[in-house]
Amino acid sequence: MSDAPALTPALLRDWPLPARDGAKDSRGNVLVVGGARRTPGAAALTGLTALRIGAGRLTLAVAGSVAPALAVATPEAGVLSLPEDADGSPTGEVPPHLRDELERADAVVVGPGLDEPQGSAALVRMVLAGLAGRDDAAVLLDAFALGVLPGLGDDARLPEGRAVLTPNLAEAARLLETDEVAPEDAAARVADRWGAVVSCAGRVAHPDGRRWASATGYAGLGTSGSGDVLAGAVAGLLAGGCPPEQAACWGTAVHGAAGDRLAARVGPLGYLARELADQVPALLVELQA
Repeated sequence: MSDAPALTPALLRDWPLPARDGAKDSRGNVLVVGGARRTPGAAALTGLTALRIGAGRLTLAVAGSVAPALAVATPEAGVLSLPEDADGSPTGEVPPHLRDELERADAVVVGPGLDEPQGSAALVRMVLAGLAGRDDAAVLLDAFALGVLPGLGDDARLPEGRAVLTPNLAEAARLLETDEVAPEDAAARVADRWGAVVSCAGRVAHPDGRRWASATGYAGLGTSGSGDVLAGAVAGLLAGGCPPEQAACWGTAVHGAAGDRLAARVGPLGYLARELADQVPALLVELQA
């Protein structure tokens, strides 16, 4: 990965984002499927970052016991209830309204805030099956959805040219069915194995061999919820019409630049993931200027 070009402002300006205008549906619909009772904030962080980066419409599908509270806390989103078990983990049963939202979504994120293998696997299967007959929607798998992916067998077929994976290093090792993987190799190896665009540890890889490396990022990005913000940034760009590699590169660069800005303002450690999302709109203006 040493020869991977850096995601500098100059590189990004030569790779302009699609124009976004018009009503909210024309700016992209994002569906986030996740949010167990213990971790609804992960789904919220993902969804709100998707809006911050320009998506026009957001739906959060979360465990039923936390859906009403999340709907109040996130008035910008439509919130759907998922059937859950006694511990508050989504079971994977699919209510009709979730299928309706899947049909209208431009980008679907599965994983943030999920915490139980069987239910997570069922939700991943449902989303992949629902998108299999479409060529106008993208999928992003994150967090627990990545953990169950290797066990899905034939049901783990990702839509060609429309999938992004955003693992951390532990999740990348699981996807590769190994104990550990080097940060400089993780994105490329996962992209080769799964045939999807991958953002991992500040690096982006396409299965066709193209590679990029972040030019930003402090240790403070290693904080709870930071990966959910990255997933939301990429998903919001996917919903706006970016191809997966552009969405992953821009999302990774914006995520890292937000960390740089907060490191200078707050300190290299100690800023919060929600503060990363707040930096996104201004950073987009600067990077596109």
